[in-house]
Amino acid sequence: MAFLTLGAQHAAAPAAHAAHAAPPGTANVVARPAVATAENATVAVRDSKLGKILVDGRGRTLYLFEADKGTSSTCYSECASAWPPLTTKGKPQAGSGASPALLGTTARTDHTTQVTYNGHPLYYYVTDVKPGDITGQGVDSFGAKWYVLDPNGDKIDRG
Repeated sequence: MAFLTLGAQHAAAPAAHAAHAAPPGTANVVARPAVATAENATVAVRDSKLGKILVDGRGRTLYLFEADKGTSSTCYSECASAWPPLTTKGKPQAGSGASPALLGTTARTDHTTQVTYNGHPLYYYVTDVKPGDITGQGVDSFGAKWYVLDPNGDKIDRG
């Protein structure tokens, strides 16, 4: 079985164990979180083919998961391998275009702290390998759809 490694700068994470649970196109991908937990994670705004969207401090696309209930994440195990959460060890920072008033955090059951924006826990997608990639937009996996967010923290449901 061949595996695609997404870069040495990414921290290792377990691959999805059940092929039926993996999102389309990721069954042979070794999941790597987009970044290690940052002291103070940054959320910013970037122009994209979908308009202005939320990104991390490195320009990597951030997503919301429609299955999440309020600020509580429902994405763990294989889900979090395919959709790594944006986590922080300190207070998240608002980068260019992002509203500090919409930033927050939520405690995860794995004892990490996930960044939220307008009440939505934020995630990366494992197949987004470089800034500007938006391969997770509208993907239906792990029981619900995933969407990029606009600067107000609302889902963008086109694209």
